Amino acid sequence: MLILFTFIGFTVFVAFFSWYKLRKDNISTKDGYFLGGRSLTGLVIAGSMIMTNISTEHLVGMNGSAYKNGMIIIGWEVTSAIALVIAALYFLPTYLRMGLTTIPEYIENRFDGFTKTVVALLLMVSFVVTLLPIVLYTGAINLESIFNVSEVLNTSKKEGIWITVLGIGVLGSLYAILGGLKAVAFSDSINAVGLIVAGLMVPLFALWEIGSGNILGGLSEVYEAIPNKFAVIGEETSVLPFSTLFTGLMINQIYFWGMNQTIIQRVFGAKNMAEAQKGLLYAGVLKILVPLIIVLPGIIAFYYFGNKFYDQQDFIYPELVKKVFPRSLVGFFAAVVLGAILSTFNSVLNSSATIFSLDIYKKLINKNASDTKLVYIGKISSIILAISSILIAPMVGDAPEGLYQLMQQLNGIFFIPIASILLAGLFIPKISATGAKVGLVTGLLFYLLTTFFLEIEIHFIHIWGIEFILNLVVMYLVSLKYPRKKDERQNSSPRVYMDMTPWKYAKPLSFVLCAVTILVYYLLGR
Repeated sequence: MLILFTFIGFTVFVAFFSWYKLRKDNISTKDGYFLGGRSLTGLVIAGSMIMTNISTEHLVGMNGSAYKNGMIIIGWEVTSAIALVIAALYFLPTYLRMGLTTIPEYIENRFDGFTKTVVALLLMVSFVVTLLPIVLYTGAINLESIFNVSEVLNTSKKEGIWITVLGIGVLGSLYAILGGLKAVAFSDSINAVGLIVAGLMVPLFALWEIGSGNILGGLSEVYEAIPNKFAVIGEETSVLPFSTLFTGLMINQIYFWGMNQTIIQRVFGAKNMAEAQKGLLYAGVLKILVPLIIVLPGIIAFYYFGNKFYDQQDFIYPELVKKVFPRSLVGFFAAVVLGAILSTFNSVLNSSATIFSLDIYKKLINKNASDTKLVYIGKISSIILAISSILIAPMVGDAPEGLYQLMQQLNGIFFIPIASILLAGLFIPKISATGAKVGLVTGLLFYLLTTFFLEIEIHFIHIWGIEFILNLVVMYLVSLKYPRKKDERQNSSPRVYMDMTPWKYAKPLSFVLCAVTILVYYLLGR
């Protein structure tokens, strides 16, 4: 009963807080619904970005991978700080000066409408096929484990997960559809605090128990028992070789944190340039600390369970939580897990609705659509995407290398081709719209062929790097043959909607973030 009470209490508090903050806002306009009225501050942006990024695919998937592979997987996290620095200092001024609402809008400004439409469609497919189903499924695993849904409803475990997926999907849809970006952002901020508190409790309670009341002693005991799990330099045959940091991994990170609509939309909703930079760089600080929540528990779980769950790594985190978490706080933890699921789910739905309404519906179907109509269409598209994701979610289980690794492999289908044309558009003036189209198709076909059809003994992240270089070469050569037309625009004309004064501490904090990232590898890689 106590578990259910604390679960409902925290969940209702988040919903009430979001409603209270929004009660006087006008969300019937395009900017009000899709960009939070361009009024978001740095802390809200950072919290929302982290919660959009960190969900149960991290809590379950990354801890599962750490249980199996050790500390080498922190490369996915700490290198994000460098990507956020690049986004804050170099991409952000261009985006805000253009007054963008979506990333595909930039592609139209730089290339043409057809390229923009193709990218918009690819982004929506990537959301519904990869991210949303995996978020729902991993969330269902956690909640099924905590509440024993299948036992309570007297069903099989598979049916219990289906029912939980449906419940999460419906609840998450309500946040995104009824409240827009600002509701998502404010609920994310509270959930971010809950995630940090509850997420840190898991390793702290475990280490307290292992060290008999001494947390540092417990950490020392875990390290002495399994020192190999703390290595951060992955071998070439490992799940994340160290060499991938210098090939495809950073390309992926730069895309995800600087060009990914679900992340960067929070920045487009900032009240000014300084708050936008704060949001990105505060998120960088959090990404340095996040491995304490989504990597360390997996290693501790290996200390407790050994190889018992080696073939079921995505179930290890719920097992650890049940073992070390006080029963009186399990409800709070479950509410935080639900918040993490909802934060990512509703953020992606909101971004999808933004892309469909503004980049597809308004441009191709109804060019004279009013703001009210665009908001309505956004809500309808969110409902359709939510239903599709709910139907796909139970099909993503049993990934050989775990759900997090599966998600990254699938993301490569879309992320790297789109990243290549965006970076080319920003930094190589000669690239034409024709070159961008050919590069996009080349990248898609190359990755699908080399990753899913041919047996090539190259890590898929190295393939990202090869694909990126191939795309740039193809785009450049095609652009020489079919150069930019005179009417093709280069980053369009400025449309400043806000104060563009940079944050005075942006560069010092950026330097610190880069230095700390390097220091992590230096200290843990010796």
